[in-house]
Amino acid sequence: MIGRLLASPHQGERTMSAKIMILGYGPIGRAIARQLSDAGREALVAQRREPADLPSGTRFRACDALDRASLTAALKGYDVLICTVGLAYDAAIWERDWPRLMTTMLAACAANGTRLVFVDDLYMHGPQRGPLHENTPLDASGRKGRVRAAITRQWQAAGAVKTAALRVPDFYGPGVMLSVLGEEVIGRLAAGRAARLVIAADEPHAFAYAPDVAAAAILLADAPDDAYGRAWVMPCAPARTPREVIGMAAATLGVKPSLQVLPGWLQRLMGAFVPFLMEWSETSYQHDRPFLVDGSSFERYFGFRPMPLERGVQATAASFIKA
Repeated sequence: MIGRLLASPHQGERTMSAKIMILGYGPIGRAIARQLSDAGREALVAQRREPADLPSGTRFRACDALDRASLTAALKGYDVLICTVGLAYDAAIWERDWPRLMTTMLAACAANGTRLVFVDDLYMHGPQRGPLHENTPLDASGRKGRVRAAITRQWQAAGAVKTAALRVPDFYGPGVMLSVLGEEVIGRLAAGRAARLVIAADEPHAFAYAPDVAAAAILLADAPDDAYGRAWVMPCAPARTPREVIGMAAATLGVKPSLQVLPGWLQRLMGAFVPFLMEWSETSYQHDRPFLVDGSSFERYFGFRPMPLERGVQATAASFIKA
């Protein structure tokens, strides 16, 4: 279940035959592989260890993404590299590994004549003054945000490689555990416990549906070259408050919408003992006030409409019941 395509002036220009290598196999990489398999298309998943749940027809190649020779060899014969890699949520690791990974990907793509679709986040932006869009300044002041801005400038400066970045807000969906709506929120509701929130409960917040993100990445992989050399903001259903989302999930699960919120001041206090909370508090401006995105450029170009939030939450809640 994903968003839908409407009429677009660019639909006839899509190649629809790009050979795709997926780097990383987290929730988005897995969803991309599954959608390509469902469409009867071959794909290659590359990472250090082979996943146990590769979809039918999906190939695997062991690869060290931080090693130029390894990645260059793995990418041989493929038209598009879709990067869905997620590094540990630690500023020091990001500062060490993200620039190196981007350098390696750009070199491997240049060596193979391969295009790059980079599934990105929105950390490169500072506190917003309105919905985030493709031309919002890269003005983050935190360590992780500065890293994302720096690697953005890396691919923008790499004229030898056609790159498109898909900037994605917090995402959710079946099989997505480590997200602000994942196992600690909808997962706990499904287990009959109170949801635990680390974002403001009553501020509107944009959420992307993971299968939609996968579909958008595939659209970019198949798009003509004029879709490259730029960033795109992921289209999302209209923003709702987390409290409203929890109500939708609770209704699907047949439970009370019980909720616990960890306020920002307590997150900062606990950060001395819980490293994740210290890292998380760096971008408090993305979760203590309205967090909105404008994906209309992508919607117009591709004729794309995101999954309605109610349907996405229902599917996500149902997946936790099955789990």
